Amino acid sequence: MPLGGGNKCGCCKKTVYFAEEVQCEGQSFHKSCFLCMVCRKNLDSTTVAVHQDEIYCKSCYGKKYGPKGYGFGGGAGTLSMDTGEALGIKPAGQTSHRLTNNPNPSKFAQKLGGSDVCPRCGNAVYAAEKVVGGGNSWHKSCFRCAKCGKSLESTTLADKDGEIYCKGCYAKSFGPKGFGFGQGAGALAHAQ
Repeated sequence: MPLGGGNKCGCCKKTVYFAEEVQCEGQSFHKSCFLCMVCRKNLDSTTVAVHQDEIYCKSCYGKKYGPKGYGFGGGAGTLSMDTGEALGIKPAGQTSHRLTNNPNPSKFAQKLGGSDVCPRCGNAVYAAEKVVGGGNSWHKSCFRCAKCGKSLESTTLADKDGEIYCKGCYAKSFGPKGFGFGQGAGALAHAQ
């Protein structure tokens, strides 16, 4: 230990006292200096990766020094739009999309331009929160009966004029009316 109280921090080069010391690869760091060189996240012994005298979180280290190319994504089933520019990696040249002059594009092709819109709240519906029913995409929290608010499933709904209902409310509101179609014991139930 040098004269003056403690080792020098590997990041800020100031004195590190015992109570605030974190050691890694023979170097001492202040707890507040023990951060990833790229994303500045706090590190610990399980998340640190060292390259020469630089410290990184495992994610940034993998992006900067790990294998590149097809099959070396961020993990199973992940899609990352991170090009690595913050790490000094030059992004591959991007090609612009050509517009087609197809006069009758499919419904699928029309939806590629943007995300679906929930008919209940009017906000964008993304894949993680998407429920399809009544010919539309809904948020899970919006996928409820328009009349009673009961949560629905694709098998328990009925739709009319772009709105979704539970089968009970649909039958009461739009089903047959008159003698014999009441909602009580021994009454005839309208089959759908």
